[in-house]
Amino acid sequence: MRIVALSTLKAFWSSSPNYAYCIEPATAWYRETLQADWARPNEVKAQFASASILKDGRVVFNIGGNKYRLVAWINYPYRVVYVRFFGTHKQYDQIDAQTI
Repeated sequence: MRIVALSTLKAFWSSSPNYAYCIEPATAWYRETLQADWARPNEVKAQFASASILKDGRVVFNIGGNKYRLVAWINYPYRVVYVRFFGTHKQYDQIDAQTI
């Protein structure tokens, strides 16, 4: 898969020293996703069992033992993952994952 907006991840962990410990789990997700070849949502779910599949290609990933949430929009035919949001659960609760 090609991942667009790695800068979203970097901006989050650079925003506060408190978020420095999310670098490892976030980059682990990034590396694993780069190696993936998802054609359908069920393939995402098979690889990331805790992922939540939403409508219209949206997926919510639990990162770092469920401490963080990553919202992505996946264009399956083109094999592109667009990172739309990365943050804590508290921050995630303040957004609409379907429209961000």
